[in-house]
Amino acid sequence: MKKIEAIIKPFKLESVKEALTDLGITGMTVSEVKGYGRQKGHKEVYRGAEYNVEFNPKTKLELVVAEELADKIVNAIRESANSGKIGDGKIFVTPVDNVMRIRTGEQGKEAI
Repeated sequence: MKKIEAIIKPFKLESVKEALTDLGITGMTVSEVKGYGRQKGHKEVYRGAEYNVEFNPKTKLELVVAEELADKIVNAIRESANSGKIGDGKIFVTPVDNVMRIRTGEQGKEAI
């Protein structure tokens, strides 16, 4: 099994969700996060005063999937989240040793 974490621009969430639904993904965890990478922060003006916004709003997706689906899912996220501009995000893939469904005690792929 693999855990896929994707940091994307918030306005891309719907298109990513649709792409994953088309692949048969029925669940994921979504969080609103803030961060920065190469794009750094940006400047904004509020009531005539200029200030630096150091962290940009992002959306984080987390999924645990069967290993054989991981590459398809990563490609679907990349294609649907790509705007071609700096700050599109990152995708992280890590191994998962085990998963357990709390309600039933099922483990492994059956618990996903």
